[in-house]
Amino acid sequence: MSPRIAALDLVEADVTYLHYDGRRPATYAYPAPPGVPERTGIPDVRRVQIADARQLPEPPTLDVYGFERRVRPTTVTDFGSEDQIRSIYYRETEAIIRQATGAEKVVIFDHTLRSNATDSRNETTRQPVRFVHNDQTFVSAPRRVRDHLPADEATERLRGRFAIINLWRPIGNTVECWPLAVIDGRTLDTEDLVPTDLIYRDKVGETYAVVYRTHHRWFYFPRLRPDELVLLKIYDSKADGPVRLSAHAAFDDPSSPPGAPPRRSIELRTLVFYPS
Repeated sequence: MSPRIAALDLVEADVTYLHYDGRRPATYAYPAPPGVPERTGIPDVRRVQIADARQLPEPPTLDVYGFERRVRPTTVTDFGSEDQIRSIYYRETEAIIRQATGAEKVVIFDHTLRSNATDSRNETTRQPVRFVHNDQTFVSAPRRVRDHLPADEATERLRGRFAIINLWRPIGNTVECWPLAVIDGRTLDTEDLVPTDLIYRDKVGETYAVVYRTHHRWFYFPRLRPDELVLLKIYDSKADGPVRLSAHAAFDDPSSPPGAPPRRSIELRTLVFYPS
């Protein structure tokens, strides 16, 4: 661990990597059929140190670390309303992403509500993901552009720089349990990443599982508030930048107070197109 990181407040917690045995893992994006495991692959639980990103001398940014925090209140009053999410929150998210990246076009293609409440596993709300992962791969990211843009525009956009960026926000309460931890993208190597099938009802996508390395550096933002958000770089077509992606997971925070309210959050996934 670098002296710079050792000087920050740390928590020690378990995160679940993949023990890669040569077989391609798979995960269901919806409740798996009876008798079928929701996730395949051998879990590799590791105790890691997770540093307080709020204490970094310079705030982490998307292009240097692969993630960043911003303070932007939302005007959404009910995240249980699909209409408010799509009519209000999508518009707010597009403006935030444009400001953060300088993008000339933002396309929001997906959102997910999460809660660690015991009754939250259903079609509309999912449990926090405790496996270390990244939501796209170098194969699936360009495919997303073709999925969500007209063919001619997709061909043209793929000639320039584009990225996939997630926006993650707490809902209702400050996060006091199962917060989000993120790996510094500069400490991830391509050989750490294992393509994984993501099975939807109508298609099969592809994400990355992650293999443990001692040099991975983990960060989180303790007690993230509903007026705060975290941007996550999932993919960047720019191959010569410092960070093309990061990886993340929820973790059981040992500093969580007894009886902490369930974590509730929403994440939006966006295609980001940069000026030519």
